[in-house]
Amino acid sequence: MEKGNSIYQGKAKELYLTDQPEVLWVEYLDQATALNGVKKDKVVGKGQMNNQITSKIFEILADQGIESHFIEKISNTEQLIKAVGIVPLEVVVRNFAAGSFSKRLNVEEGVKLPFPIVEFYYKDDALDDPFINDMHVKVLDIASDEEVKEIKELALKVNEELKKLFASVNIKLIDFKIEVGRDAQGNILLADEISPDTCRLWDMDTNDHLDKDIYRRDLGDLIPVYEEVLNRLNTL
Repeated sequence: MEKGNSIYQGKAKELYLTDQPEVLWVEYLDQATALNGVKKDKVVGKGQMNNQITSKIFEILADQGIESHFIEKISNTEQLIKAVGIVPLEVVVRNFAAGSFSKRLNVEEGVKLPFPIVEFYYKDDALDDPFINDMHVKVLDIASDEEVKEIKELALKVNEELKKLFASVNIKLIDFKIEVGRDAQGNILLADEISPDTCRLWDMDTNDHLDKDIYRRDLGDLIPVYEEVLNRLNTL
């Protein structure tokens, strides 16, 4: 497999072409961002933490029948993925009140919700990724009614598997964000990453943050926290 030209650089990853049109090469970057990129810093070691955590989680989800764009990890900071057309939605699943949910609805952080909530945010940095509903998705021609249903079902299935996975290493899954893409056949696949960047993770015993809120809220050093998550997952 040969690495080609860069085609995209985001907040935390850079994508490259390969000599196979259906395969992309991903490099995870040593960059932390928050507040939709307003806060940004170089954090040495973050790229390899997120790549290794994401790779392990995608492998575990694949064993549970959840297909993603992930193909394989090829180095500490790189992986190969299937080329998909990203659906411009951030799909958030909440098990406990936290973050913007708590601020928006005045619900204390840490309150367990009676059932998981699926939210959609329109993926557009210029608009600050606004919260939208199913009808907005349809009006904006982002996804069909059938795809919306499929995306919600996928998000809830991922939620159940992630809750079990993290609970097995004494971590509480507060909420998380996923993205999805369409492959060449139009199938909806799990995409992007699943890491402490995209999940809120609290230690079950102490409620200590094991996620990017450490950076967002200036609570301490990010790398030891991400290393702790990876080390726990590596015990499985």
